[in-house]
Amino acid sequence: MKVSHIIAALTIIGIIAGGSLSLVNNWASPKIALNQKAETERAIFLVHNDGKKYEQLNINGLEVYKVFDESGNSLGYSLVHSGNGFQGKIKIMIGLNEELNKITSIEILEQSETPGLGTKILEPPYKDQYKGLTPVPSIKLVKGISPENPNEVQAITGATISSRSVVAIVNDGLAKLKSVEIKGAQK
Repeated sequence: MKVSHIIAALTIIGIIAGGSLSLVNNWASPKIALNQKAETERAIFLVHNDGKKYEQLNINGLEVYKVFDESGNSLGYSLVHSGNGFQGKIKIMIGLNEELNKITSIEILEQSETPGLGTKILEPPYKDQYKGLTPVPSIKLVKGISPENPNEVQAITGATISSRSVVAIVNDGLAKLKSVEIKGAQK
């Protein structure tokens, strides 16, 4: 077989494979976007248990949602923020009260941490530490001892980097949100 035949055959295979991948991507992209939107909406109401509706705010590139109860009273905000973990990006939904001085809860939206260790950030013993947490002046991570102050979270044994990453992401998101004017934000 000549080299030109091999090159022609590989070119045809490459075109067919590339076209097939493009078709699958075009078919899957809208479904992926819908699933991500549904997961975000689910998380908004998980970090604000009494929330019944929300509106997205446009605040300097931050993904922020104002959350309301059944009567239309404001419960606070849900902030989506991400940063680096031990093995990749961690994306978190952070529930905050109206004054931004209390965390209602957090939900991990995306992560690729080490199974069995870093993935403990998904489990209630770690996540529940954030319920009612006062992030003023910022959240601090403590190792080997129980939290003694209202702004402290205990690190996960064997997954300190993942624990530290979540704390850093929450602190960074809160700092960015506090640095902008929320009251005048556009829908």
